[in-house]
Amino acid sequence: QVQLVESGGGSVHAGGSLRLSCAASGGTFRTYAMGWFRQAPGKAREFVAAISWKGGTTDCADSVKGRCTMSRDNAKNTVSLQINSLKPEDTAVYYCAARRGTLRELGAGLTDYWGQGTQVAVSS
Repeated sequence: QVQLVESGGGSVHAGGSLRLSCAASGGTFRTYAMGWFRQAPGKAREFVAAISWKGGTTDCADSVKGRCTMSRDNAKNTVSLQINSLKPEDTAVYYCAARRGTLRELGAGLTDYWGQGTQVAVSS
């Protein structure tokens, strides 16, 4: 059983940046592809970004492409997501997710574990 705990959410003005972190425990972190999803009020949860278990491959959704950087530290069991040039439409609860599988599976929403989420609010 893997536990995921997100941190780093908060309120930001449009144009600013935010760095979210996810700490994992209880499993073999380095064997999991890791991802971030978000859910805005009244909308379905959507894929934001993912990183392979080694960290060599990352993928960002079109909605954040060019503004998104994802990284992981397998020694510290952490993964991070930074989004620059934030927009009000980036407002959502952001969830960390783990998948013992491929980035494609993770991007399709196939996850083994979810975190509890952290709120991000972007004001114009």
